[in-house]
This record gives sequence, C-alpha cells and structure tokens, in this order.
Amino acid sequence: MGGVIAVFLLGLLVGGVPAIAQEKPEDNYKTYCWQCHGSTGNGMGVNIRDMSVQPRDHTDAKPMSALSDGDIFKAIKEGGQAVSKSILMPPWGDTFTDEEIRDLVQYLRTLCQCQYGTTAK
Repeated sequence: MGGVIAVFLLGLLVGGVPAIAQEKPEDNYKTYCWQCHGSTGNGMGVNIRDMSVQPRDHTDAKPMSALSDGDIFKAIKEGGQAVSKSILMPPWGDTFTDEEIRDLVQYLRTLCQCQYGTTAK
C-alpha cells in the first residue's frame, strides 16, 4: 500500500494531479439515457409508459441525420426545451463536461449509423 501512495505522490510532483478516468460515452448513455431512450437507443425505455411524448429513437437514421452535431449537443447540454422539444428531456450540462457531451454525440452517431445530412446505413 505504501508503494501505491509513493507512486501517487511522485506523480503529483512530476506531472500534477493524475487524470481521473472518464466514463465511456456508452456507459454514460446506459447510466443516464436508457430509462427513456431504451437500452438500444430505440426510444422504448422503461419510462415511456408514463410519458406524454415519445423519446427520440436514436437508432432511426432519417430523423437523426437531420440533426447537426450542434443540435444534439445543445439538446443534451441544455435539455429538450432548449431545442423546442419535450421539457421531460433534462439538461445534462451540470452532469457532463462539454467533452463528455461531444463524446455522447458521437456515440449517438454510432447508434443511428448516420451523419448530419446523410441517411446512409
């Protein structure tokens, strides 16, 4: 145990505070998003029976490709209301860093297998 502490202290002296591992975007999605958007991103989460608005299906390339990365970033950071969508989509800007939100945007692009302006699957 003393060796671990010594390595940590040496790291502080040499390189500053060691980086804390960030969660992977898919882990963040599974922790914070699946309840509404579903475990596969299809919009069929466990909460939908109590929701008046269907959550977005992140696997549907056609509507997802109509959204720019900036649109998706804003929806995650500021919530659904910020992009004229459901007030049930909370703002996550106090939970995630901007980098984590950008990573989530890219993760959503893997779910839809699309990019802005194209629906190729």
